[in-house]
Amino acid sequence: MSDPAKGIPDLNGKVVVVTGGNAGLGAETVRKLAAADPKCIYVCARTPSKAEALITEIQREHPSANIKPIKLDLSSFESVKSGAAEILRSTDRTDLLFLNAGVSGTAPALTEEGYEWQFGVNHLAHALFAQLLMPLLLKTASKPEGDVRIATVASTAAKLFAPKTGFLADDVKTDMSSYGAMTRYGQSKLANILFAKKLAQLYPSVTSVSVHPGLVKTENYSKGDGVGLFKYVWSAMLTLTGLAAEEGAKAQLWAATAKGVKSGKFYVPVGKVEDSIKLVGDQKLVDEVWDWTNKELLAHGAPGWPADK
Repeated sequence: MSDPAKGIPDLNGKVVVVTGGNAGLGAETVRKLAAADPKCIYVCARTPSKAEALITEIQREHPSANIKPIKLDLSSFESVKSGAAEILRSTDRTDLLFLNAGVSGTAPALTEEGYEWQFGVNHLAHALFAQLLMPLLLKTASKPEGDVRIATVASTAAKLFAPKTGFLADDVKTDMSSYGAMTRYGQSKLANILFAKKLAQLYPSVTSVSVHPGLVKTENYSKGDGVGLFKYVWSAMLTLTGLAAEEGAKAQLWAATAKGVKSGKFYVPVGKVEDSIKLVGDQKLVDEVWDWTNKELLAHGAPGWPADK
């Protein structure tokens, strides 16, 4: 398959939003998209100064690139609401949404709202962010030239490490310290895949997919302070087989810009459907995670999902 980073179509007039866009996969995604001349790229980051440093670097090569930093701390629903509101105030369209940010293998902890850290950051905060932006995504999709896509970065860790039941609803409001860090991570990544699938079912006017970028050498893995001795195995795997962030970003760049992308699917590098995860095919589980997520978001003042018009 050709290099998707080289085959990105002209994005003139389009608006892009990337969470975790200041480093790793997100930064490489922003770099490649900036060369395709979009109307605007919003780089969402917990630390705006890091996003600004990346923007300065990219604009040296692409002086006309319109890239704006957005403060977005995914461990806080209030920060998610604030970040989404800033985007909604400043643009009348959103064409590409990359739910890219995430944490992996971290020690037991809670988000600001009291959810297990990895599940809260990787899944719940992104679900809220997507919900808040969905009216604008649907408005953009209704335009004659509309080709709106949501690319959610997941992982095959969903297959390797997620609990056998797929979702431990009774435990997610704790730090889940009795479970291993990779079990917690696997659960969050499975939720990403199920979420993307349900979005595709509810919103046919929007292409929603999840992608596994591969085993990528990013700082995300170096921060895995909860995996114990597995960290040494992990480090060895990264050294021997890990991809550079530039390679890893190709999976989501393909999903967001290539032809023939099928909504609701989980893709592995690059553009290959991964359908061997039995839990992903369990519609009852898909609905359970979706309903539980919506109930929790509503309890924290979320507006709910709009109808697809």
